[in-house]
Amino acid sequence: MSKQLFAIFGDPVSHSRSPLMHNSVFKQLNYNACYTRVHLTDGSKLRETFLNLKLSGANITVPHKEEAFKACDEVRGFATKIGVVNTIVKENGKLIGYNTDADGFLFSISEFKNIKTILILGAGGTAKALSQKFSDEGFEVTILNRSENRLQSYTESGFKTFTWESFEIKKYDLVINTTSAGLQDSNLPAPKEIIKPLLQQSSYVADAIYGKVTPFLALAKELNKEYKDGADMLLGQGVLANNYFTASTFDLKTIEKYMRESFNY
Repeated sequence: MSKQLFAIFGDPVSHSRSPLMHNSVFKQLNYNACYTRVHLTDGSKLRETFLNLKLSGANITVPHKEEAFKACDEVRGFATKIGVVNTIVKENGKLIGYNTDADGFLFSISEFKNIKTILILGAGGTAKALSQKFSDEGFEVTILNRSENRLQSYTESGFKTFTWESFEIKKYDLVINTTSAGLQDSNLPAPKEIIKPLLQQSSYVADAIYGKVTPFLALAKELNKEYKDGADMLLGQGVLANNYFTASTFDLKTIEKYMRESFNY
C-alpha cells in the first residue's frame, strides 16, 4: 500500500500539534502514513485543496469547520446535528465528515465535578459542537458572543444567548473560551469588565486554545480558579480522529498512549 497523506487545515495553523500527535501514532504502530499542516486562508477552497493534495484524510481547525461541512459528500454521526466538521476521511472516492471536538472536550473536563451550568464564549464552529453536546448531556448552556448575527441559530435551538451589551454577569460552574482571542495576541475573549467578575464567580475555567497560558487563563490563574487549556481536548479529539484515519485498525487506548507520548517532544 502506498503511503497515505493526512493534514490539518487552518488559519493560522503553524502552531498546531496535530502533526506530532498523529505521526507519533503512525511511527510507533508502523502505519504507512504521514501527517502535515496546510495553511488555508479561503475555506471555500478546502475540498479542492484536499483533492489536489491527494489526501486520505484531514483535520480542520478554526475558522474552517463550517466550510468543511459543506466540502463533504456525506456527513455522519454528531456532525449531522450541528453542521460542523473537524475530521474528513476519503472513503471510496467520497469525502466523509465527522466531528470529534465535542467528545474530545468532554474527555478533557471529566475531572471537573458537579457541573450543571456552562457559559460558552464565542459562537463559531467549536462553540456549536460543544453547546449541542453539552445540551445533549443535560447541562444548562448559555452563549455569549460579541455580536448578534452569529447567535440566531443558537437562539432558534433553544439556548440562552447574549451579546456583550445585553449580558448580565452571574455565576456559572464552567466558563469556556472557544474564540481565537489570545492565540496570537494579548486579547481577552470579551472586555475585562465582563471577564474578570465572571471568572470571580465561576468554579472552573477552560480554554480551547492549547500550548500557552492565554490572557484568559492567566486571569483565571490570578483569581485562583481551577483551569485547563485545550491540550486534553486536542488529545481526546485526536484519538477519535486517528481511529477514523486508520479505519479502526487500533484500539483507542493504544492510540491515546502514543499520542500522549508526543506531548513530551
